[in-house]
Amino acid sequence: MRIAQPIMQKRQAEIKRRYADNPQKQQEELGNLMKEFGSPLAGCLPLLVQMPILFALFATLRGSPFADVPYLVNMKVLPSDQIATVEPKPFTSPRHSIFVTDSDHVPIIASLPGGTKIGTGDKVQINLQTSNGENFSNILTKFENGKNFTPSWKVSKGEDVVKVSSDGAVTALAPGDATVEAKIPGLAAKSGFLFIKALGQVGFYVDGNINWDIATLVGGFGLTLLLSQALSSRGMPANPQQSTANKITPIMITGMFLFFPLPAGVLLYMVIANIFQALQTFLLSQEALPDNLQKILDDQIAQGSKPAVATTAGSSDRLPFEPKSGK
Repeated sequence: MRIAQPIMQKRQAEIKRRYADNPQKQQEELGNLMKEFGSPLAGCLPLLVQMPILFALFATLRGSPFADVPYLVNMKVLPSDQIATVEPKPFTSPRHSIFVTDSDHVPIIASLPGGTKIGTGDKVQINLQTSNGENFSNILTKFENGKNFTPSWKVSKGEDVVKVSSDGAVTALAPGDATVEAKIPGLAAKSGFLFIKALGQVGFYVDGNINWDIATLVGGFGLTLLLSQALSSRGMPANPQQSTANKITPIMITGMFLFFPLPAGVLLYMVIANIFQALQTFLLSQEALPDNLQKILDDQIAQGSKPAVATTAGSSDRLPFEPKSGK
């Protein structure tokens, strides 16, 4: 489509000018043009088919297998004389699938039967359980490695408002807002692979230290993206604007991923995907073009990316490979 685009744009403009007073004929000629060169949207269809699979895969790589799973409970502590007027509303967090083995996973939620509003001095228990009420700690006893998934608890906001014990019991200290966080370790969060210390590791710069494995993956992503773009532009007519964009885009995206919190496992997937994309682009570039597109490409290169065939009114507006051409 990039080869044919200059010709198509001129032909479209000519058709719209010539048949400005005849919309039906205009649509007919534009349809014939699409049949000749193909629809510009046709190349999007394979991408659309892949998108649901890619979204699911991305969500999986960011989930329990490769990252610790947090459960956030936003709580409000009220004075003891006000809590009696509050109607309890049970709280249930979003559900996450927690992988305990490579093939076994359980859907776990955080729940507060009495709701997130409590009175000063009250003590409530945040439960990590399945949707049918089975406690997560009971599930872990069924697996040899169950102790590796013991949740950690902390108060991420409002340490002077509430405190939380190691089993999820929350005690209200003073009126105010607070957030309690429970975090369940991911199955592969601490597992290494090749040069990666931990597949669930997040962050290029953490606690004053540079994670060089993350830095290497981000750099590899930028280089493979640049390689893929270079291969896709090989043999095409010179285009200074596109060339500048091809150089700037990998730098911008790579810089973004230095600060975007993606687990190392996700970054590894993205690097490998770029390598396959570059390989696919290279193999496709070896395929011979149809004669009509090769003719257009040769003319564009010879004319400095400008179409070599002018589209003027009359019989001379036909290309050499078109039917009824006198050439």
